[in-house]
Parts: sequence; structure tokens; C-alpha cells
Amino acid sequence: MRVDVDPDVVGGREFYAVLNSVVVPRPIAWVSSVSADGVLNLAPHSFFTVACVRPPMVQFTSVGRKDSLTNVEATGEFVVNFAAERLFEQVNATGTNFPAGVSEFEAVGLTPEPARAVAVPRVAESPVAIECTLHTTLELGDSTVVIGHVRHLAIASEVMDGDHPDIQRLRPLARLGKDEWSTLGEVRAISRIRYDDWPGHFAPKQ
Repeated sequence: MRVDVDPDVVGGREFYAVLNSVVVPRPIAWVSSVSADGVLNLAPHSFFTVACVRPPMVQFTSVGRKDSLTNVEATGEFVVNFAAERLFEQVNATGTNFPAGVSEFEAVGLTPEPARAVAVPRVAESPVAIECTLHTTLELGDSTVVIGHVRHLAIASEVMDGDHPDIQRLRPLARLGKDEWSTLGEVRAISRIRYDDWPGHFAPKQ
């Protein structure tokens, strides 16, 4: 037996809450931006992913018109800072609906650090910064998808393992449903199976 949830019946807000509870876990784009008046902004967006490989692009979605969207449209730049487990309270606090003239950096006690490729500062306490210029925005109903061209990637040396970041050192945060968040948990590794090797390590159920 299944529970049927029809968006045309339950209403948009309630359906959004249910959808958020099943599209999980969601990585967090901790977006720093600057307003046209020079006010720093920092906000978490949990609709976030890689958008393109060549050229490298990432995307986040602004549900409604948030300061992040307004600022990115005004300046054409933003930084996605890595939302690490040790910064849990700070990441959550930057989701507070501060007035547009208030900087979340100052309110939450985080340190702006100069970026290398854009004028927007990154979060010094975050282990990774993805510096972007605006590629395009796409309006979808009440939301706007923001696609950024990655111009520089800055990674703290202490989270590196050889040429790549180590997931146990990064310790990412992710969003779940309701007021729930998740941390790394168990990490499992498995390689893809080439058709020539089928079924490889896959064991079909009899």
C-alpha cells in the first residue's frame, strides 16, 4: 500500500514539504554574495548540484526572491562555500531572514576571506570555496535556477588526500526533510560495471 500525494489536491506548500522529505539528502550551497551597495550576504541553499563538466558549472535554486539571487544578478558573481559538519550552527544561522542591509558574516561571526577569481569574499572557516561568475538564470514558477561558471576552486590543504579531497576530512552537511539535517554516516564504495564485464560484482537476486 502507498500514500498518494497529489500536488493539485494538497496545495503547494504542503507538497513542497513532502517532496523535500523524499529528495534527500541534499547538498548545501552556502552562497556568499555582495549587494550592489557592497553589503556581504551569506545564505544556505539546499537545491544545489554540478550543472556541467566542460566548462565546469554549478547551480543552486533560489526558492522565491532571496538576497542571494538579487545580489548575483546585480554583480554577476558568487562563491559556493562548503557546508561542513563543524559549521552546523553557523550554516543554519545564516538561513535567518535578516534584513537586506545586515551582513550574515558579521551577525554570525564568520570571517570574510578574499577570493582569487571574483570580488565576492569566501568564508575563511569553510574548507572549500567554489568561485563563480554568473552564466545564466532560469525562472521556473516561484523559483530561479542560478547557474555559475566555476572560475576557481580553493581547497584547504588539511582536507586533501593526495590529489583529491578526503570525504572523512570534509565531513559534509546535508539537508533532509522538516528541520532535519544529516552528517556523513557510513561511506560505501563500489565501482561501475562495464557491459563487457556484466554482471561483474553485481549479484542478481534469484
